[in-house]
Amino acid sequence: MERVTLQTIADRVGVSRTTVSNAFSRPDQLKQELRQRIMEVAEELDYPGPNPAARTLRRGRAGVIGVVFTETLSYAFADSYAVGFLRGLSRVAEQSGTGLHLIGWPSPGVAEEVIGDAVVDGFCLFSPEAHPLVETVMRRRLPVVTVDHPYVPGVPFVGIEDRTAASEAATCLLELGHRRIAIIAAQPMAAQSPGRGPEPAWLDIDLVAGHRFGAGRARVAGYHDACLKAGLNWSDIPIYPTTNDREIARRAAARILDLDPRPTAVIAATDEIAFGVMDVAAQRGIDIPGELSVVGFDDVPASEPAGLTTVRQPITEKGTTAGRLLLEPAQDDPAPCVLMDHRLIVRRTTAPPA
Repeated sequence: MERVTLQTIADRVGVSRTTVSNAFSRPDQLKQELRQRIMEVAEELDYPGPNPAARTLRRGRAGVIGVVFTETLSYAFADSYAVGFLRGLSRVAEQSGTGLHLIGWPSPGVAEEVIGDAVVDGFCLFSPEAHPLVETVMRRRLPVVTVDHPYVPGVPFVGIEDRTAASEAATCLLELGHRRIAIIAAQPMAAQSPGRGPEPAWLDIDLVAGHRFGAGRARVAGYHDACLKAGLNWSDIPIYPTTNDREIARRAAARILDLDPRPTAVIAATDEIAFGVMDVAAQRGIDIPGELSVVGFDDVPASEPAGLTTVRQPITEKGTTAGRLLLEPAQDDPAPCVLMDHRLIVRRTTAPPA
């Protein structure tokens, strides 16, 4: 059998190829009776519809944004911060009839192929830090916006002053009188080595400058700033890296709570990590905040009922802002650096040391 095309249907109905095309892509351009006749003939000929790739080429746009994560794709649906961000991004996309293509990072080879083949109009890089996928995306030469680091000159950026916000979180504990403080840092999977701690350069404060090295390291730098200002010896402060996963964070929390003497306060680089600390403390009968104070970062929806002291950032608003930068770029400033507000929220997981 010959392949059925738009022209095949046009010849059968007795109209132009453009009219048939409009029946599928612009139904409002045709009278209802004519469109119904075209669709009936298409069904008789078992025509599945116009080729999406060919239609994209003709229109000059795919109507899709690629959202790239540096973790596995399941992370986007499990992490409260990622879910809130996607909620904001999807609201803007819906308004313009644009879809979202979510791309995870199961392995370098797979992700590079997916990014290279993705039929999208642009990319949103979600907290990629210094990840190799940044270069992979840039090679596509499509519009890009980065969220939560890194700041790439000439590329729109959305974030907060992570270093300043982290310093405020640490200062909250220091002003309460805590001096035995431990830190659990949120380190991207790409920066970790199996069976080892973080790569040495990852925690090198001298390397952290502006937004260049990512939110995780910027927050560690903020904790460093506050501790040094309070007169603490930075080398005496235990720092444990983990991923932004509650279950995995429990392992780091267990190591910290095994220390002797035990810290009186733990600074967690995300709320999910803070929840992991609170889980282990509850299992061991350690009272929060009587025996241990905990501070998080993000203020995800579960933080308020948990009473977690944390840094609030506009999670959903970050998503809407990133979407507008991609879909409604400003002509006068093609690569804006949008720094949003943050605020320390003091709740019931912090108190002076016993």
